[in-house]
Amino acid sequence: MILSDKDIKKAIKEKEIIISPIEKDAIGSASVDLCLDGELLFYSNEDKAIDVRNPDTYSNLKKITFKDDEKIVLFPGMFVLGVTKESVELPANIAARIDGRSSLGRLGLGIHSTSGHIDPGFKGKIVLEISNINFKPIIIYKGLKICQLVFEKLESPTTIPYNEKKNARYKDVKTVEGSKL
Repeated sequence: MILSDKDIKKAIKEKEIIISPIEKDAIGSASVDLCLDGELLFYSNEDKAIDVRNPDTYSNLKKITFKDDEKIVLFPGMFVLGVTKESVELPANIAARIDGRSSLGRLGLGIHSTSGHIDPGFKGKIVLEISNINFKPIIIYKGLKICQLVFEKLESPTTIPYNEKKNARYKDVKTVEGSKL
């Protein structure tokens, strides 16, 4: 069951779902808008291929830190990792999905490549896989409402919430991170 605006407001009020900070107008009909924070990671344009069996080929990311109103230009085909300004905490009986905003998607801006699912028990900021699939550059800014979070109630709580799993690679995320394959 997807949570409605009423369900989301109730879950936040009862601290079942924690989103911090949360914008005043962030809650939509069945989602919460999240904003882009001021750090991006990107792969250099070296000719070296990324080998999924060799972490040395994908662990050397470059970091950009940008301030309010400082523009970042994403060129066509460019892929960067970003992170939400908000930290999110989910209980053991609620999962979430991160998705792009239609208005930005219509400009050619994607915010997740494949990992839109957020496990119950997740706690931290959400890393975004941002890409420009337009043939024109797209300018983005810190604080941009870049994505939305949709919450789904599980029929029963998960046995082991994500943040309690010993092998969870992306728990307590506080800043943008690359792959931990």
